[in-house]
Amino acid sequence: MRIGIIGLVHETNTFAPGRTELCHFQDEWIVGNAPFIKRYEHTRTFMGGVLSAAAKLDVEIAVGLYAAATPSGMVTRDSMDSIIEHLVDSIPDPIDGLVVMLHGAIVSENFDDVEGQLLRRIREKAGSNLPVAITLDLHANISPQMVQLADILVGQDTYPHVDSYERAIEAIYLLYRCMHSEIRPTRSYRHARILVAPQAMVTDKGFMKEIIEAAFEIEKDVRVLNVTVAGGFPFSDVVDAGMSFVVTTENDLSLAESYAEQLCQLVWDRRGEFEVTGFTAEESVALGVQSAVAPVILIEGSDNVGGGSPGDATFLLKHLVDAPAKSLIVIHDKEAVTEACRLGVGALFQGLIGGKTDTFHGPPVWISGEVRVLFDGKYRHIGPYMTGHSADMGPSAVIETDTVTVVLTGKRVGPWDVGHITSVGLQPNDFKLIVVKSAVAWQTAFGPLAKAIIQVDTPGCCGFNLHELPYEHIQRPIYPLDDFE
Repeated sequence: MRIGIIGLVHETNTFAPGRTELCHFQDEWIVGNAPFIKRYEHTRTFMGGVLSAAAKLDVEIAVGLYAAATPSGMVTRDSMDSIIEHLVDSIPDPIDGLVVMLHGAIVSENFDDVEGQLLRRIREKAGSNLPVAITLDLHANISPQMVQLADILVGQDTYPHVDSYERAIEAIYLLYRCMHSEIRPTRSYRHARILVAPQAMVTDKGFMKEIIEAAFEIEKDVRVLNVTVAGGFPFSDVVDAGMSFVVTTENDLSLAESYAEQLCQLVWDRRGEFEVTGFTAEESVALGVQSAVAPVILIEGSDNVGGGSPGDATFLLKHLVDAPAKSLIVIHDKEAVTEACRLGVGALFQGLIGGKTDTFHGPPVWISGEVRVLFDGKYRHIGPYMTGHSADMGPSAVIETDTVTVVLTGKRVGPWDVGHITSVGLQPNDFKLIVVKSAVAWQTAFGPLAKAIIQVDTPGCCGFNLHELPYEHIQRPIYPLDDFE
């Protein structure tokens, strides 16, 4: 048996500034068995899970193209056309099954449903009889086309995402059974008509935990092959954005439909539990300073790099500069990094940083401090999220002022691993306040260290107040944008 492997991962924020080009995928553009194995073997990623499962099943792998880019704005038409052509052309032949690693929320100038379009092209080349399994992020905006064209859909069960490895193994095992005609996957898809902010999707507590546990209960039915709960990605303004469910059974459509409807009813009846609230930037800094414990995590989810934000919002930085507490913040500012490198370690840095991508995330802020560290920005994840995965912040600099330490990065990288700051010689416990530009994924890096957390409510293209975003294409009515009472 021979399994083909391809993948395309990008989380597209249609409200984010700028456009995503082909060059943004080049840092993770992997073709062929040897490069794929070298980069992902023994990592706790979807890719590492695929390799592990294939080895356990003793099946041959044939890797085509796997491409990924950091979440960002809309992908350009020409770039997406080129990527899809490369992906489809790279599908190995012959193969007995194909696994396609996807995110589920890619949007381009020419396709609202990129994953659906890619699967359609795959079917045109490989035919309707080839068993195809796809893996998905928990924030996937699943479309009817995706459900129709893939035999098996397996989404993450955790947020922060710490089960990618296990879900890939599950997908490969189901694909293997499908290849041997042991199962006949039958799927039912339901959209909940609810937009959920990422901050409300934490799966180890609250309502989202109950939803995932309800899905696990359904999976105990021996007739059920998989239940995928997709919280959706509310920052993609597309028709299918929002929470949805896919129940896959062994050739029992009515059972799949019944379970999918059951999950939809559960979330609809309690949709108010997805509400998120927070404090202004000024209030958040004041509360952090007053806290009797440290470190205090200030969650700036509106500038969530993992959701496509620019990573250079300055609403909190503005107040940290004069705050009577030692604080830490990471700001994406390639221009400021270049200046710090020109000055050199030990020199005085004076200038405006952040707020340079657009006007939605605050104006640049003046800082004056010493250049303490210059760094190439490369490290490996040592925490539970994508353990072993390579990260690259680009050329980076640490600027230390009297009150705030700023890590300036040349590339946008979210705080998904503690290496985000330890790689430049900083330790979390040395700071009273730590700003994380993340909604939830920061917990894999700083969760065990946090003594207190403060949810910050500031403007941004990843803000949890969804009423502030200029939706144009999403299917209406939908909660909470519309009044269903």
